[in-house]
Amino acid sequence: MKKVLLTLVALMTSAAMMTACGGGEESSSSTASTSSTASASSSEESTATELSGSVSTDGSTSMEEVIGVLGEQFMTDHPDVSVTYNPTGSGAGIEAVSNGSCDIGLASRALTDEEKAGGLTETTVALDGIAVIVNAENPVTDLTIEQIAQIYTGAINDWSEIDSTASGTIARIIRESGSGTRDGFESITGTEDACLSDQELSSTGAVIEAVRSTPGAIGYASLSAVTGQEGITVLTVGGVAPSEETVLDGTYAIQRPFVFATRTDEPLSEAAQAFFDFATSTDANELIAGAGAVPVAE
Repeated sequence: MKKVLLTLVALMTSAAMMTACGGGEESSSSTASTSSTASASSSEESTATELSGSVSTDGSTSMEEVIGVLGEQFMTDHPDVSVTYNPTGSGAGIEAVSNGSCDIGLASRALTDEEKAGGLTETTVALDGIAVIVNAENPVTDLTIEQIAQIYTGAINDWSEIDSTASGTIARIIRESGSGTRDGFESITGTEDACLSDQELSSTGAVIEAVRSTPGAIGYASLSAVTGQEGITVLTVGGVAPSEETVLDGTYAIQRPFVFATRTDEPLSEAAQAFFDFATSTDANELIAGAGAVPVAE
């Protein structure tokens, strides 16, 4: 009897040990499976957030400050992405995106109906005032739209005709044909096809420098480019100074949009689409305002 009892105890102990071992293997297998799943999930998430490639932009020289800060921030956030900018002017930028030589065309004016019919879509990134500037030695500080038009069409040729304390022949500085700044300025002042010039220049910076170095000069440039510049005076127009507030509420008359032009029938690359989404979101508003333009994303 005693021998039978001992045998039963041995069998029960063996069974218990086998159960314990089996449970341990199941637990170990379950842990390994969970760890494998977590690792796969982490790998997939990492792949989803990685971004690489290049984004090419081409066009408006007036948008240099804006596109510069947006590109710099985007590349900081995505170190494997390169954002490039080619300052060729609005017309050239629109042509570049049309023929596929860049991802995003930059225009400091609205697209024409013809350009849209040709397969382009416009997205307004910001608004910009076109500042009217004179040499810092000029005592004139305010002009009306009518006076600006008279100056640029040759009805007024000497500063003394504007202000008795001023004198000297007016030197008219304008942008080149195809410039978004010129297009905006002439359409608002009503001087299309009638604008006279003493110098026709191909960049915003060149206009500012020409006005700075020429005592009798008058020119126009993006508000974002003239902010903080020395040697020039930014005029009020009809008594209203160009600023973020006056551009946004429309009280400053000479203003235009900063536009991203993209191809309607061809999607952007993953990197270009991500940059586009960032630049047109509220996340970019502070950067755009810091560059002197007026953000529009809400």
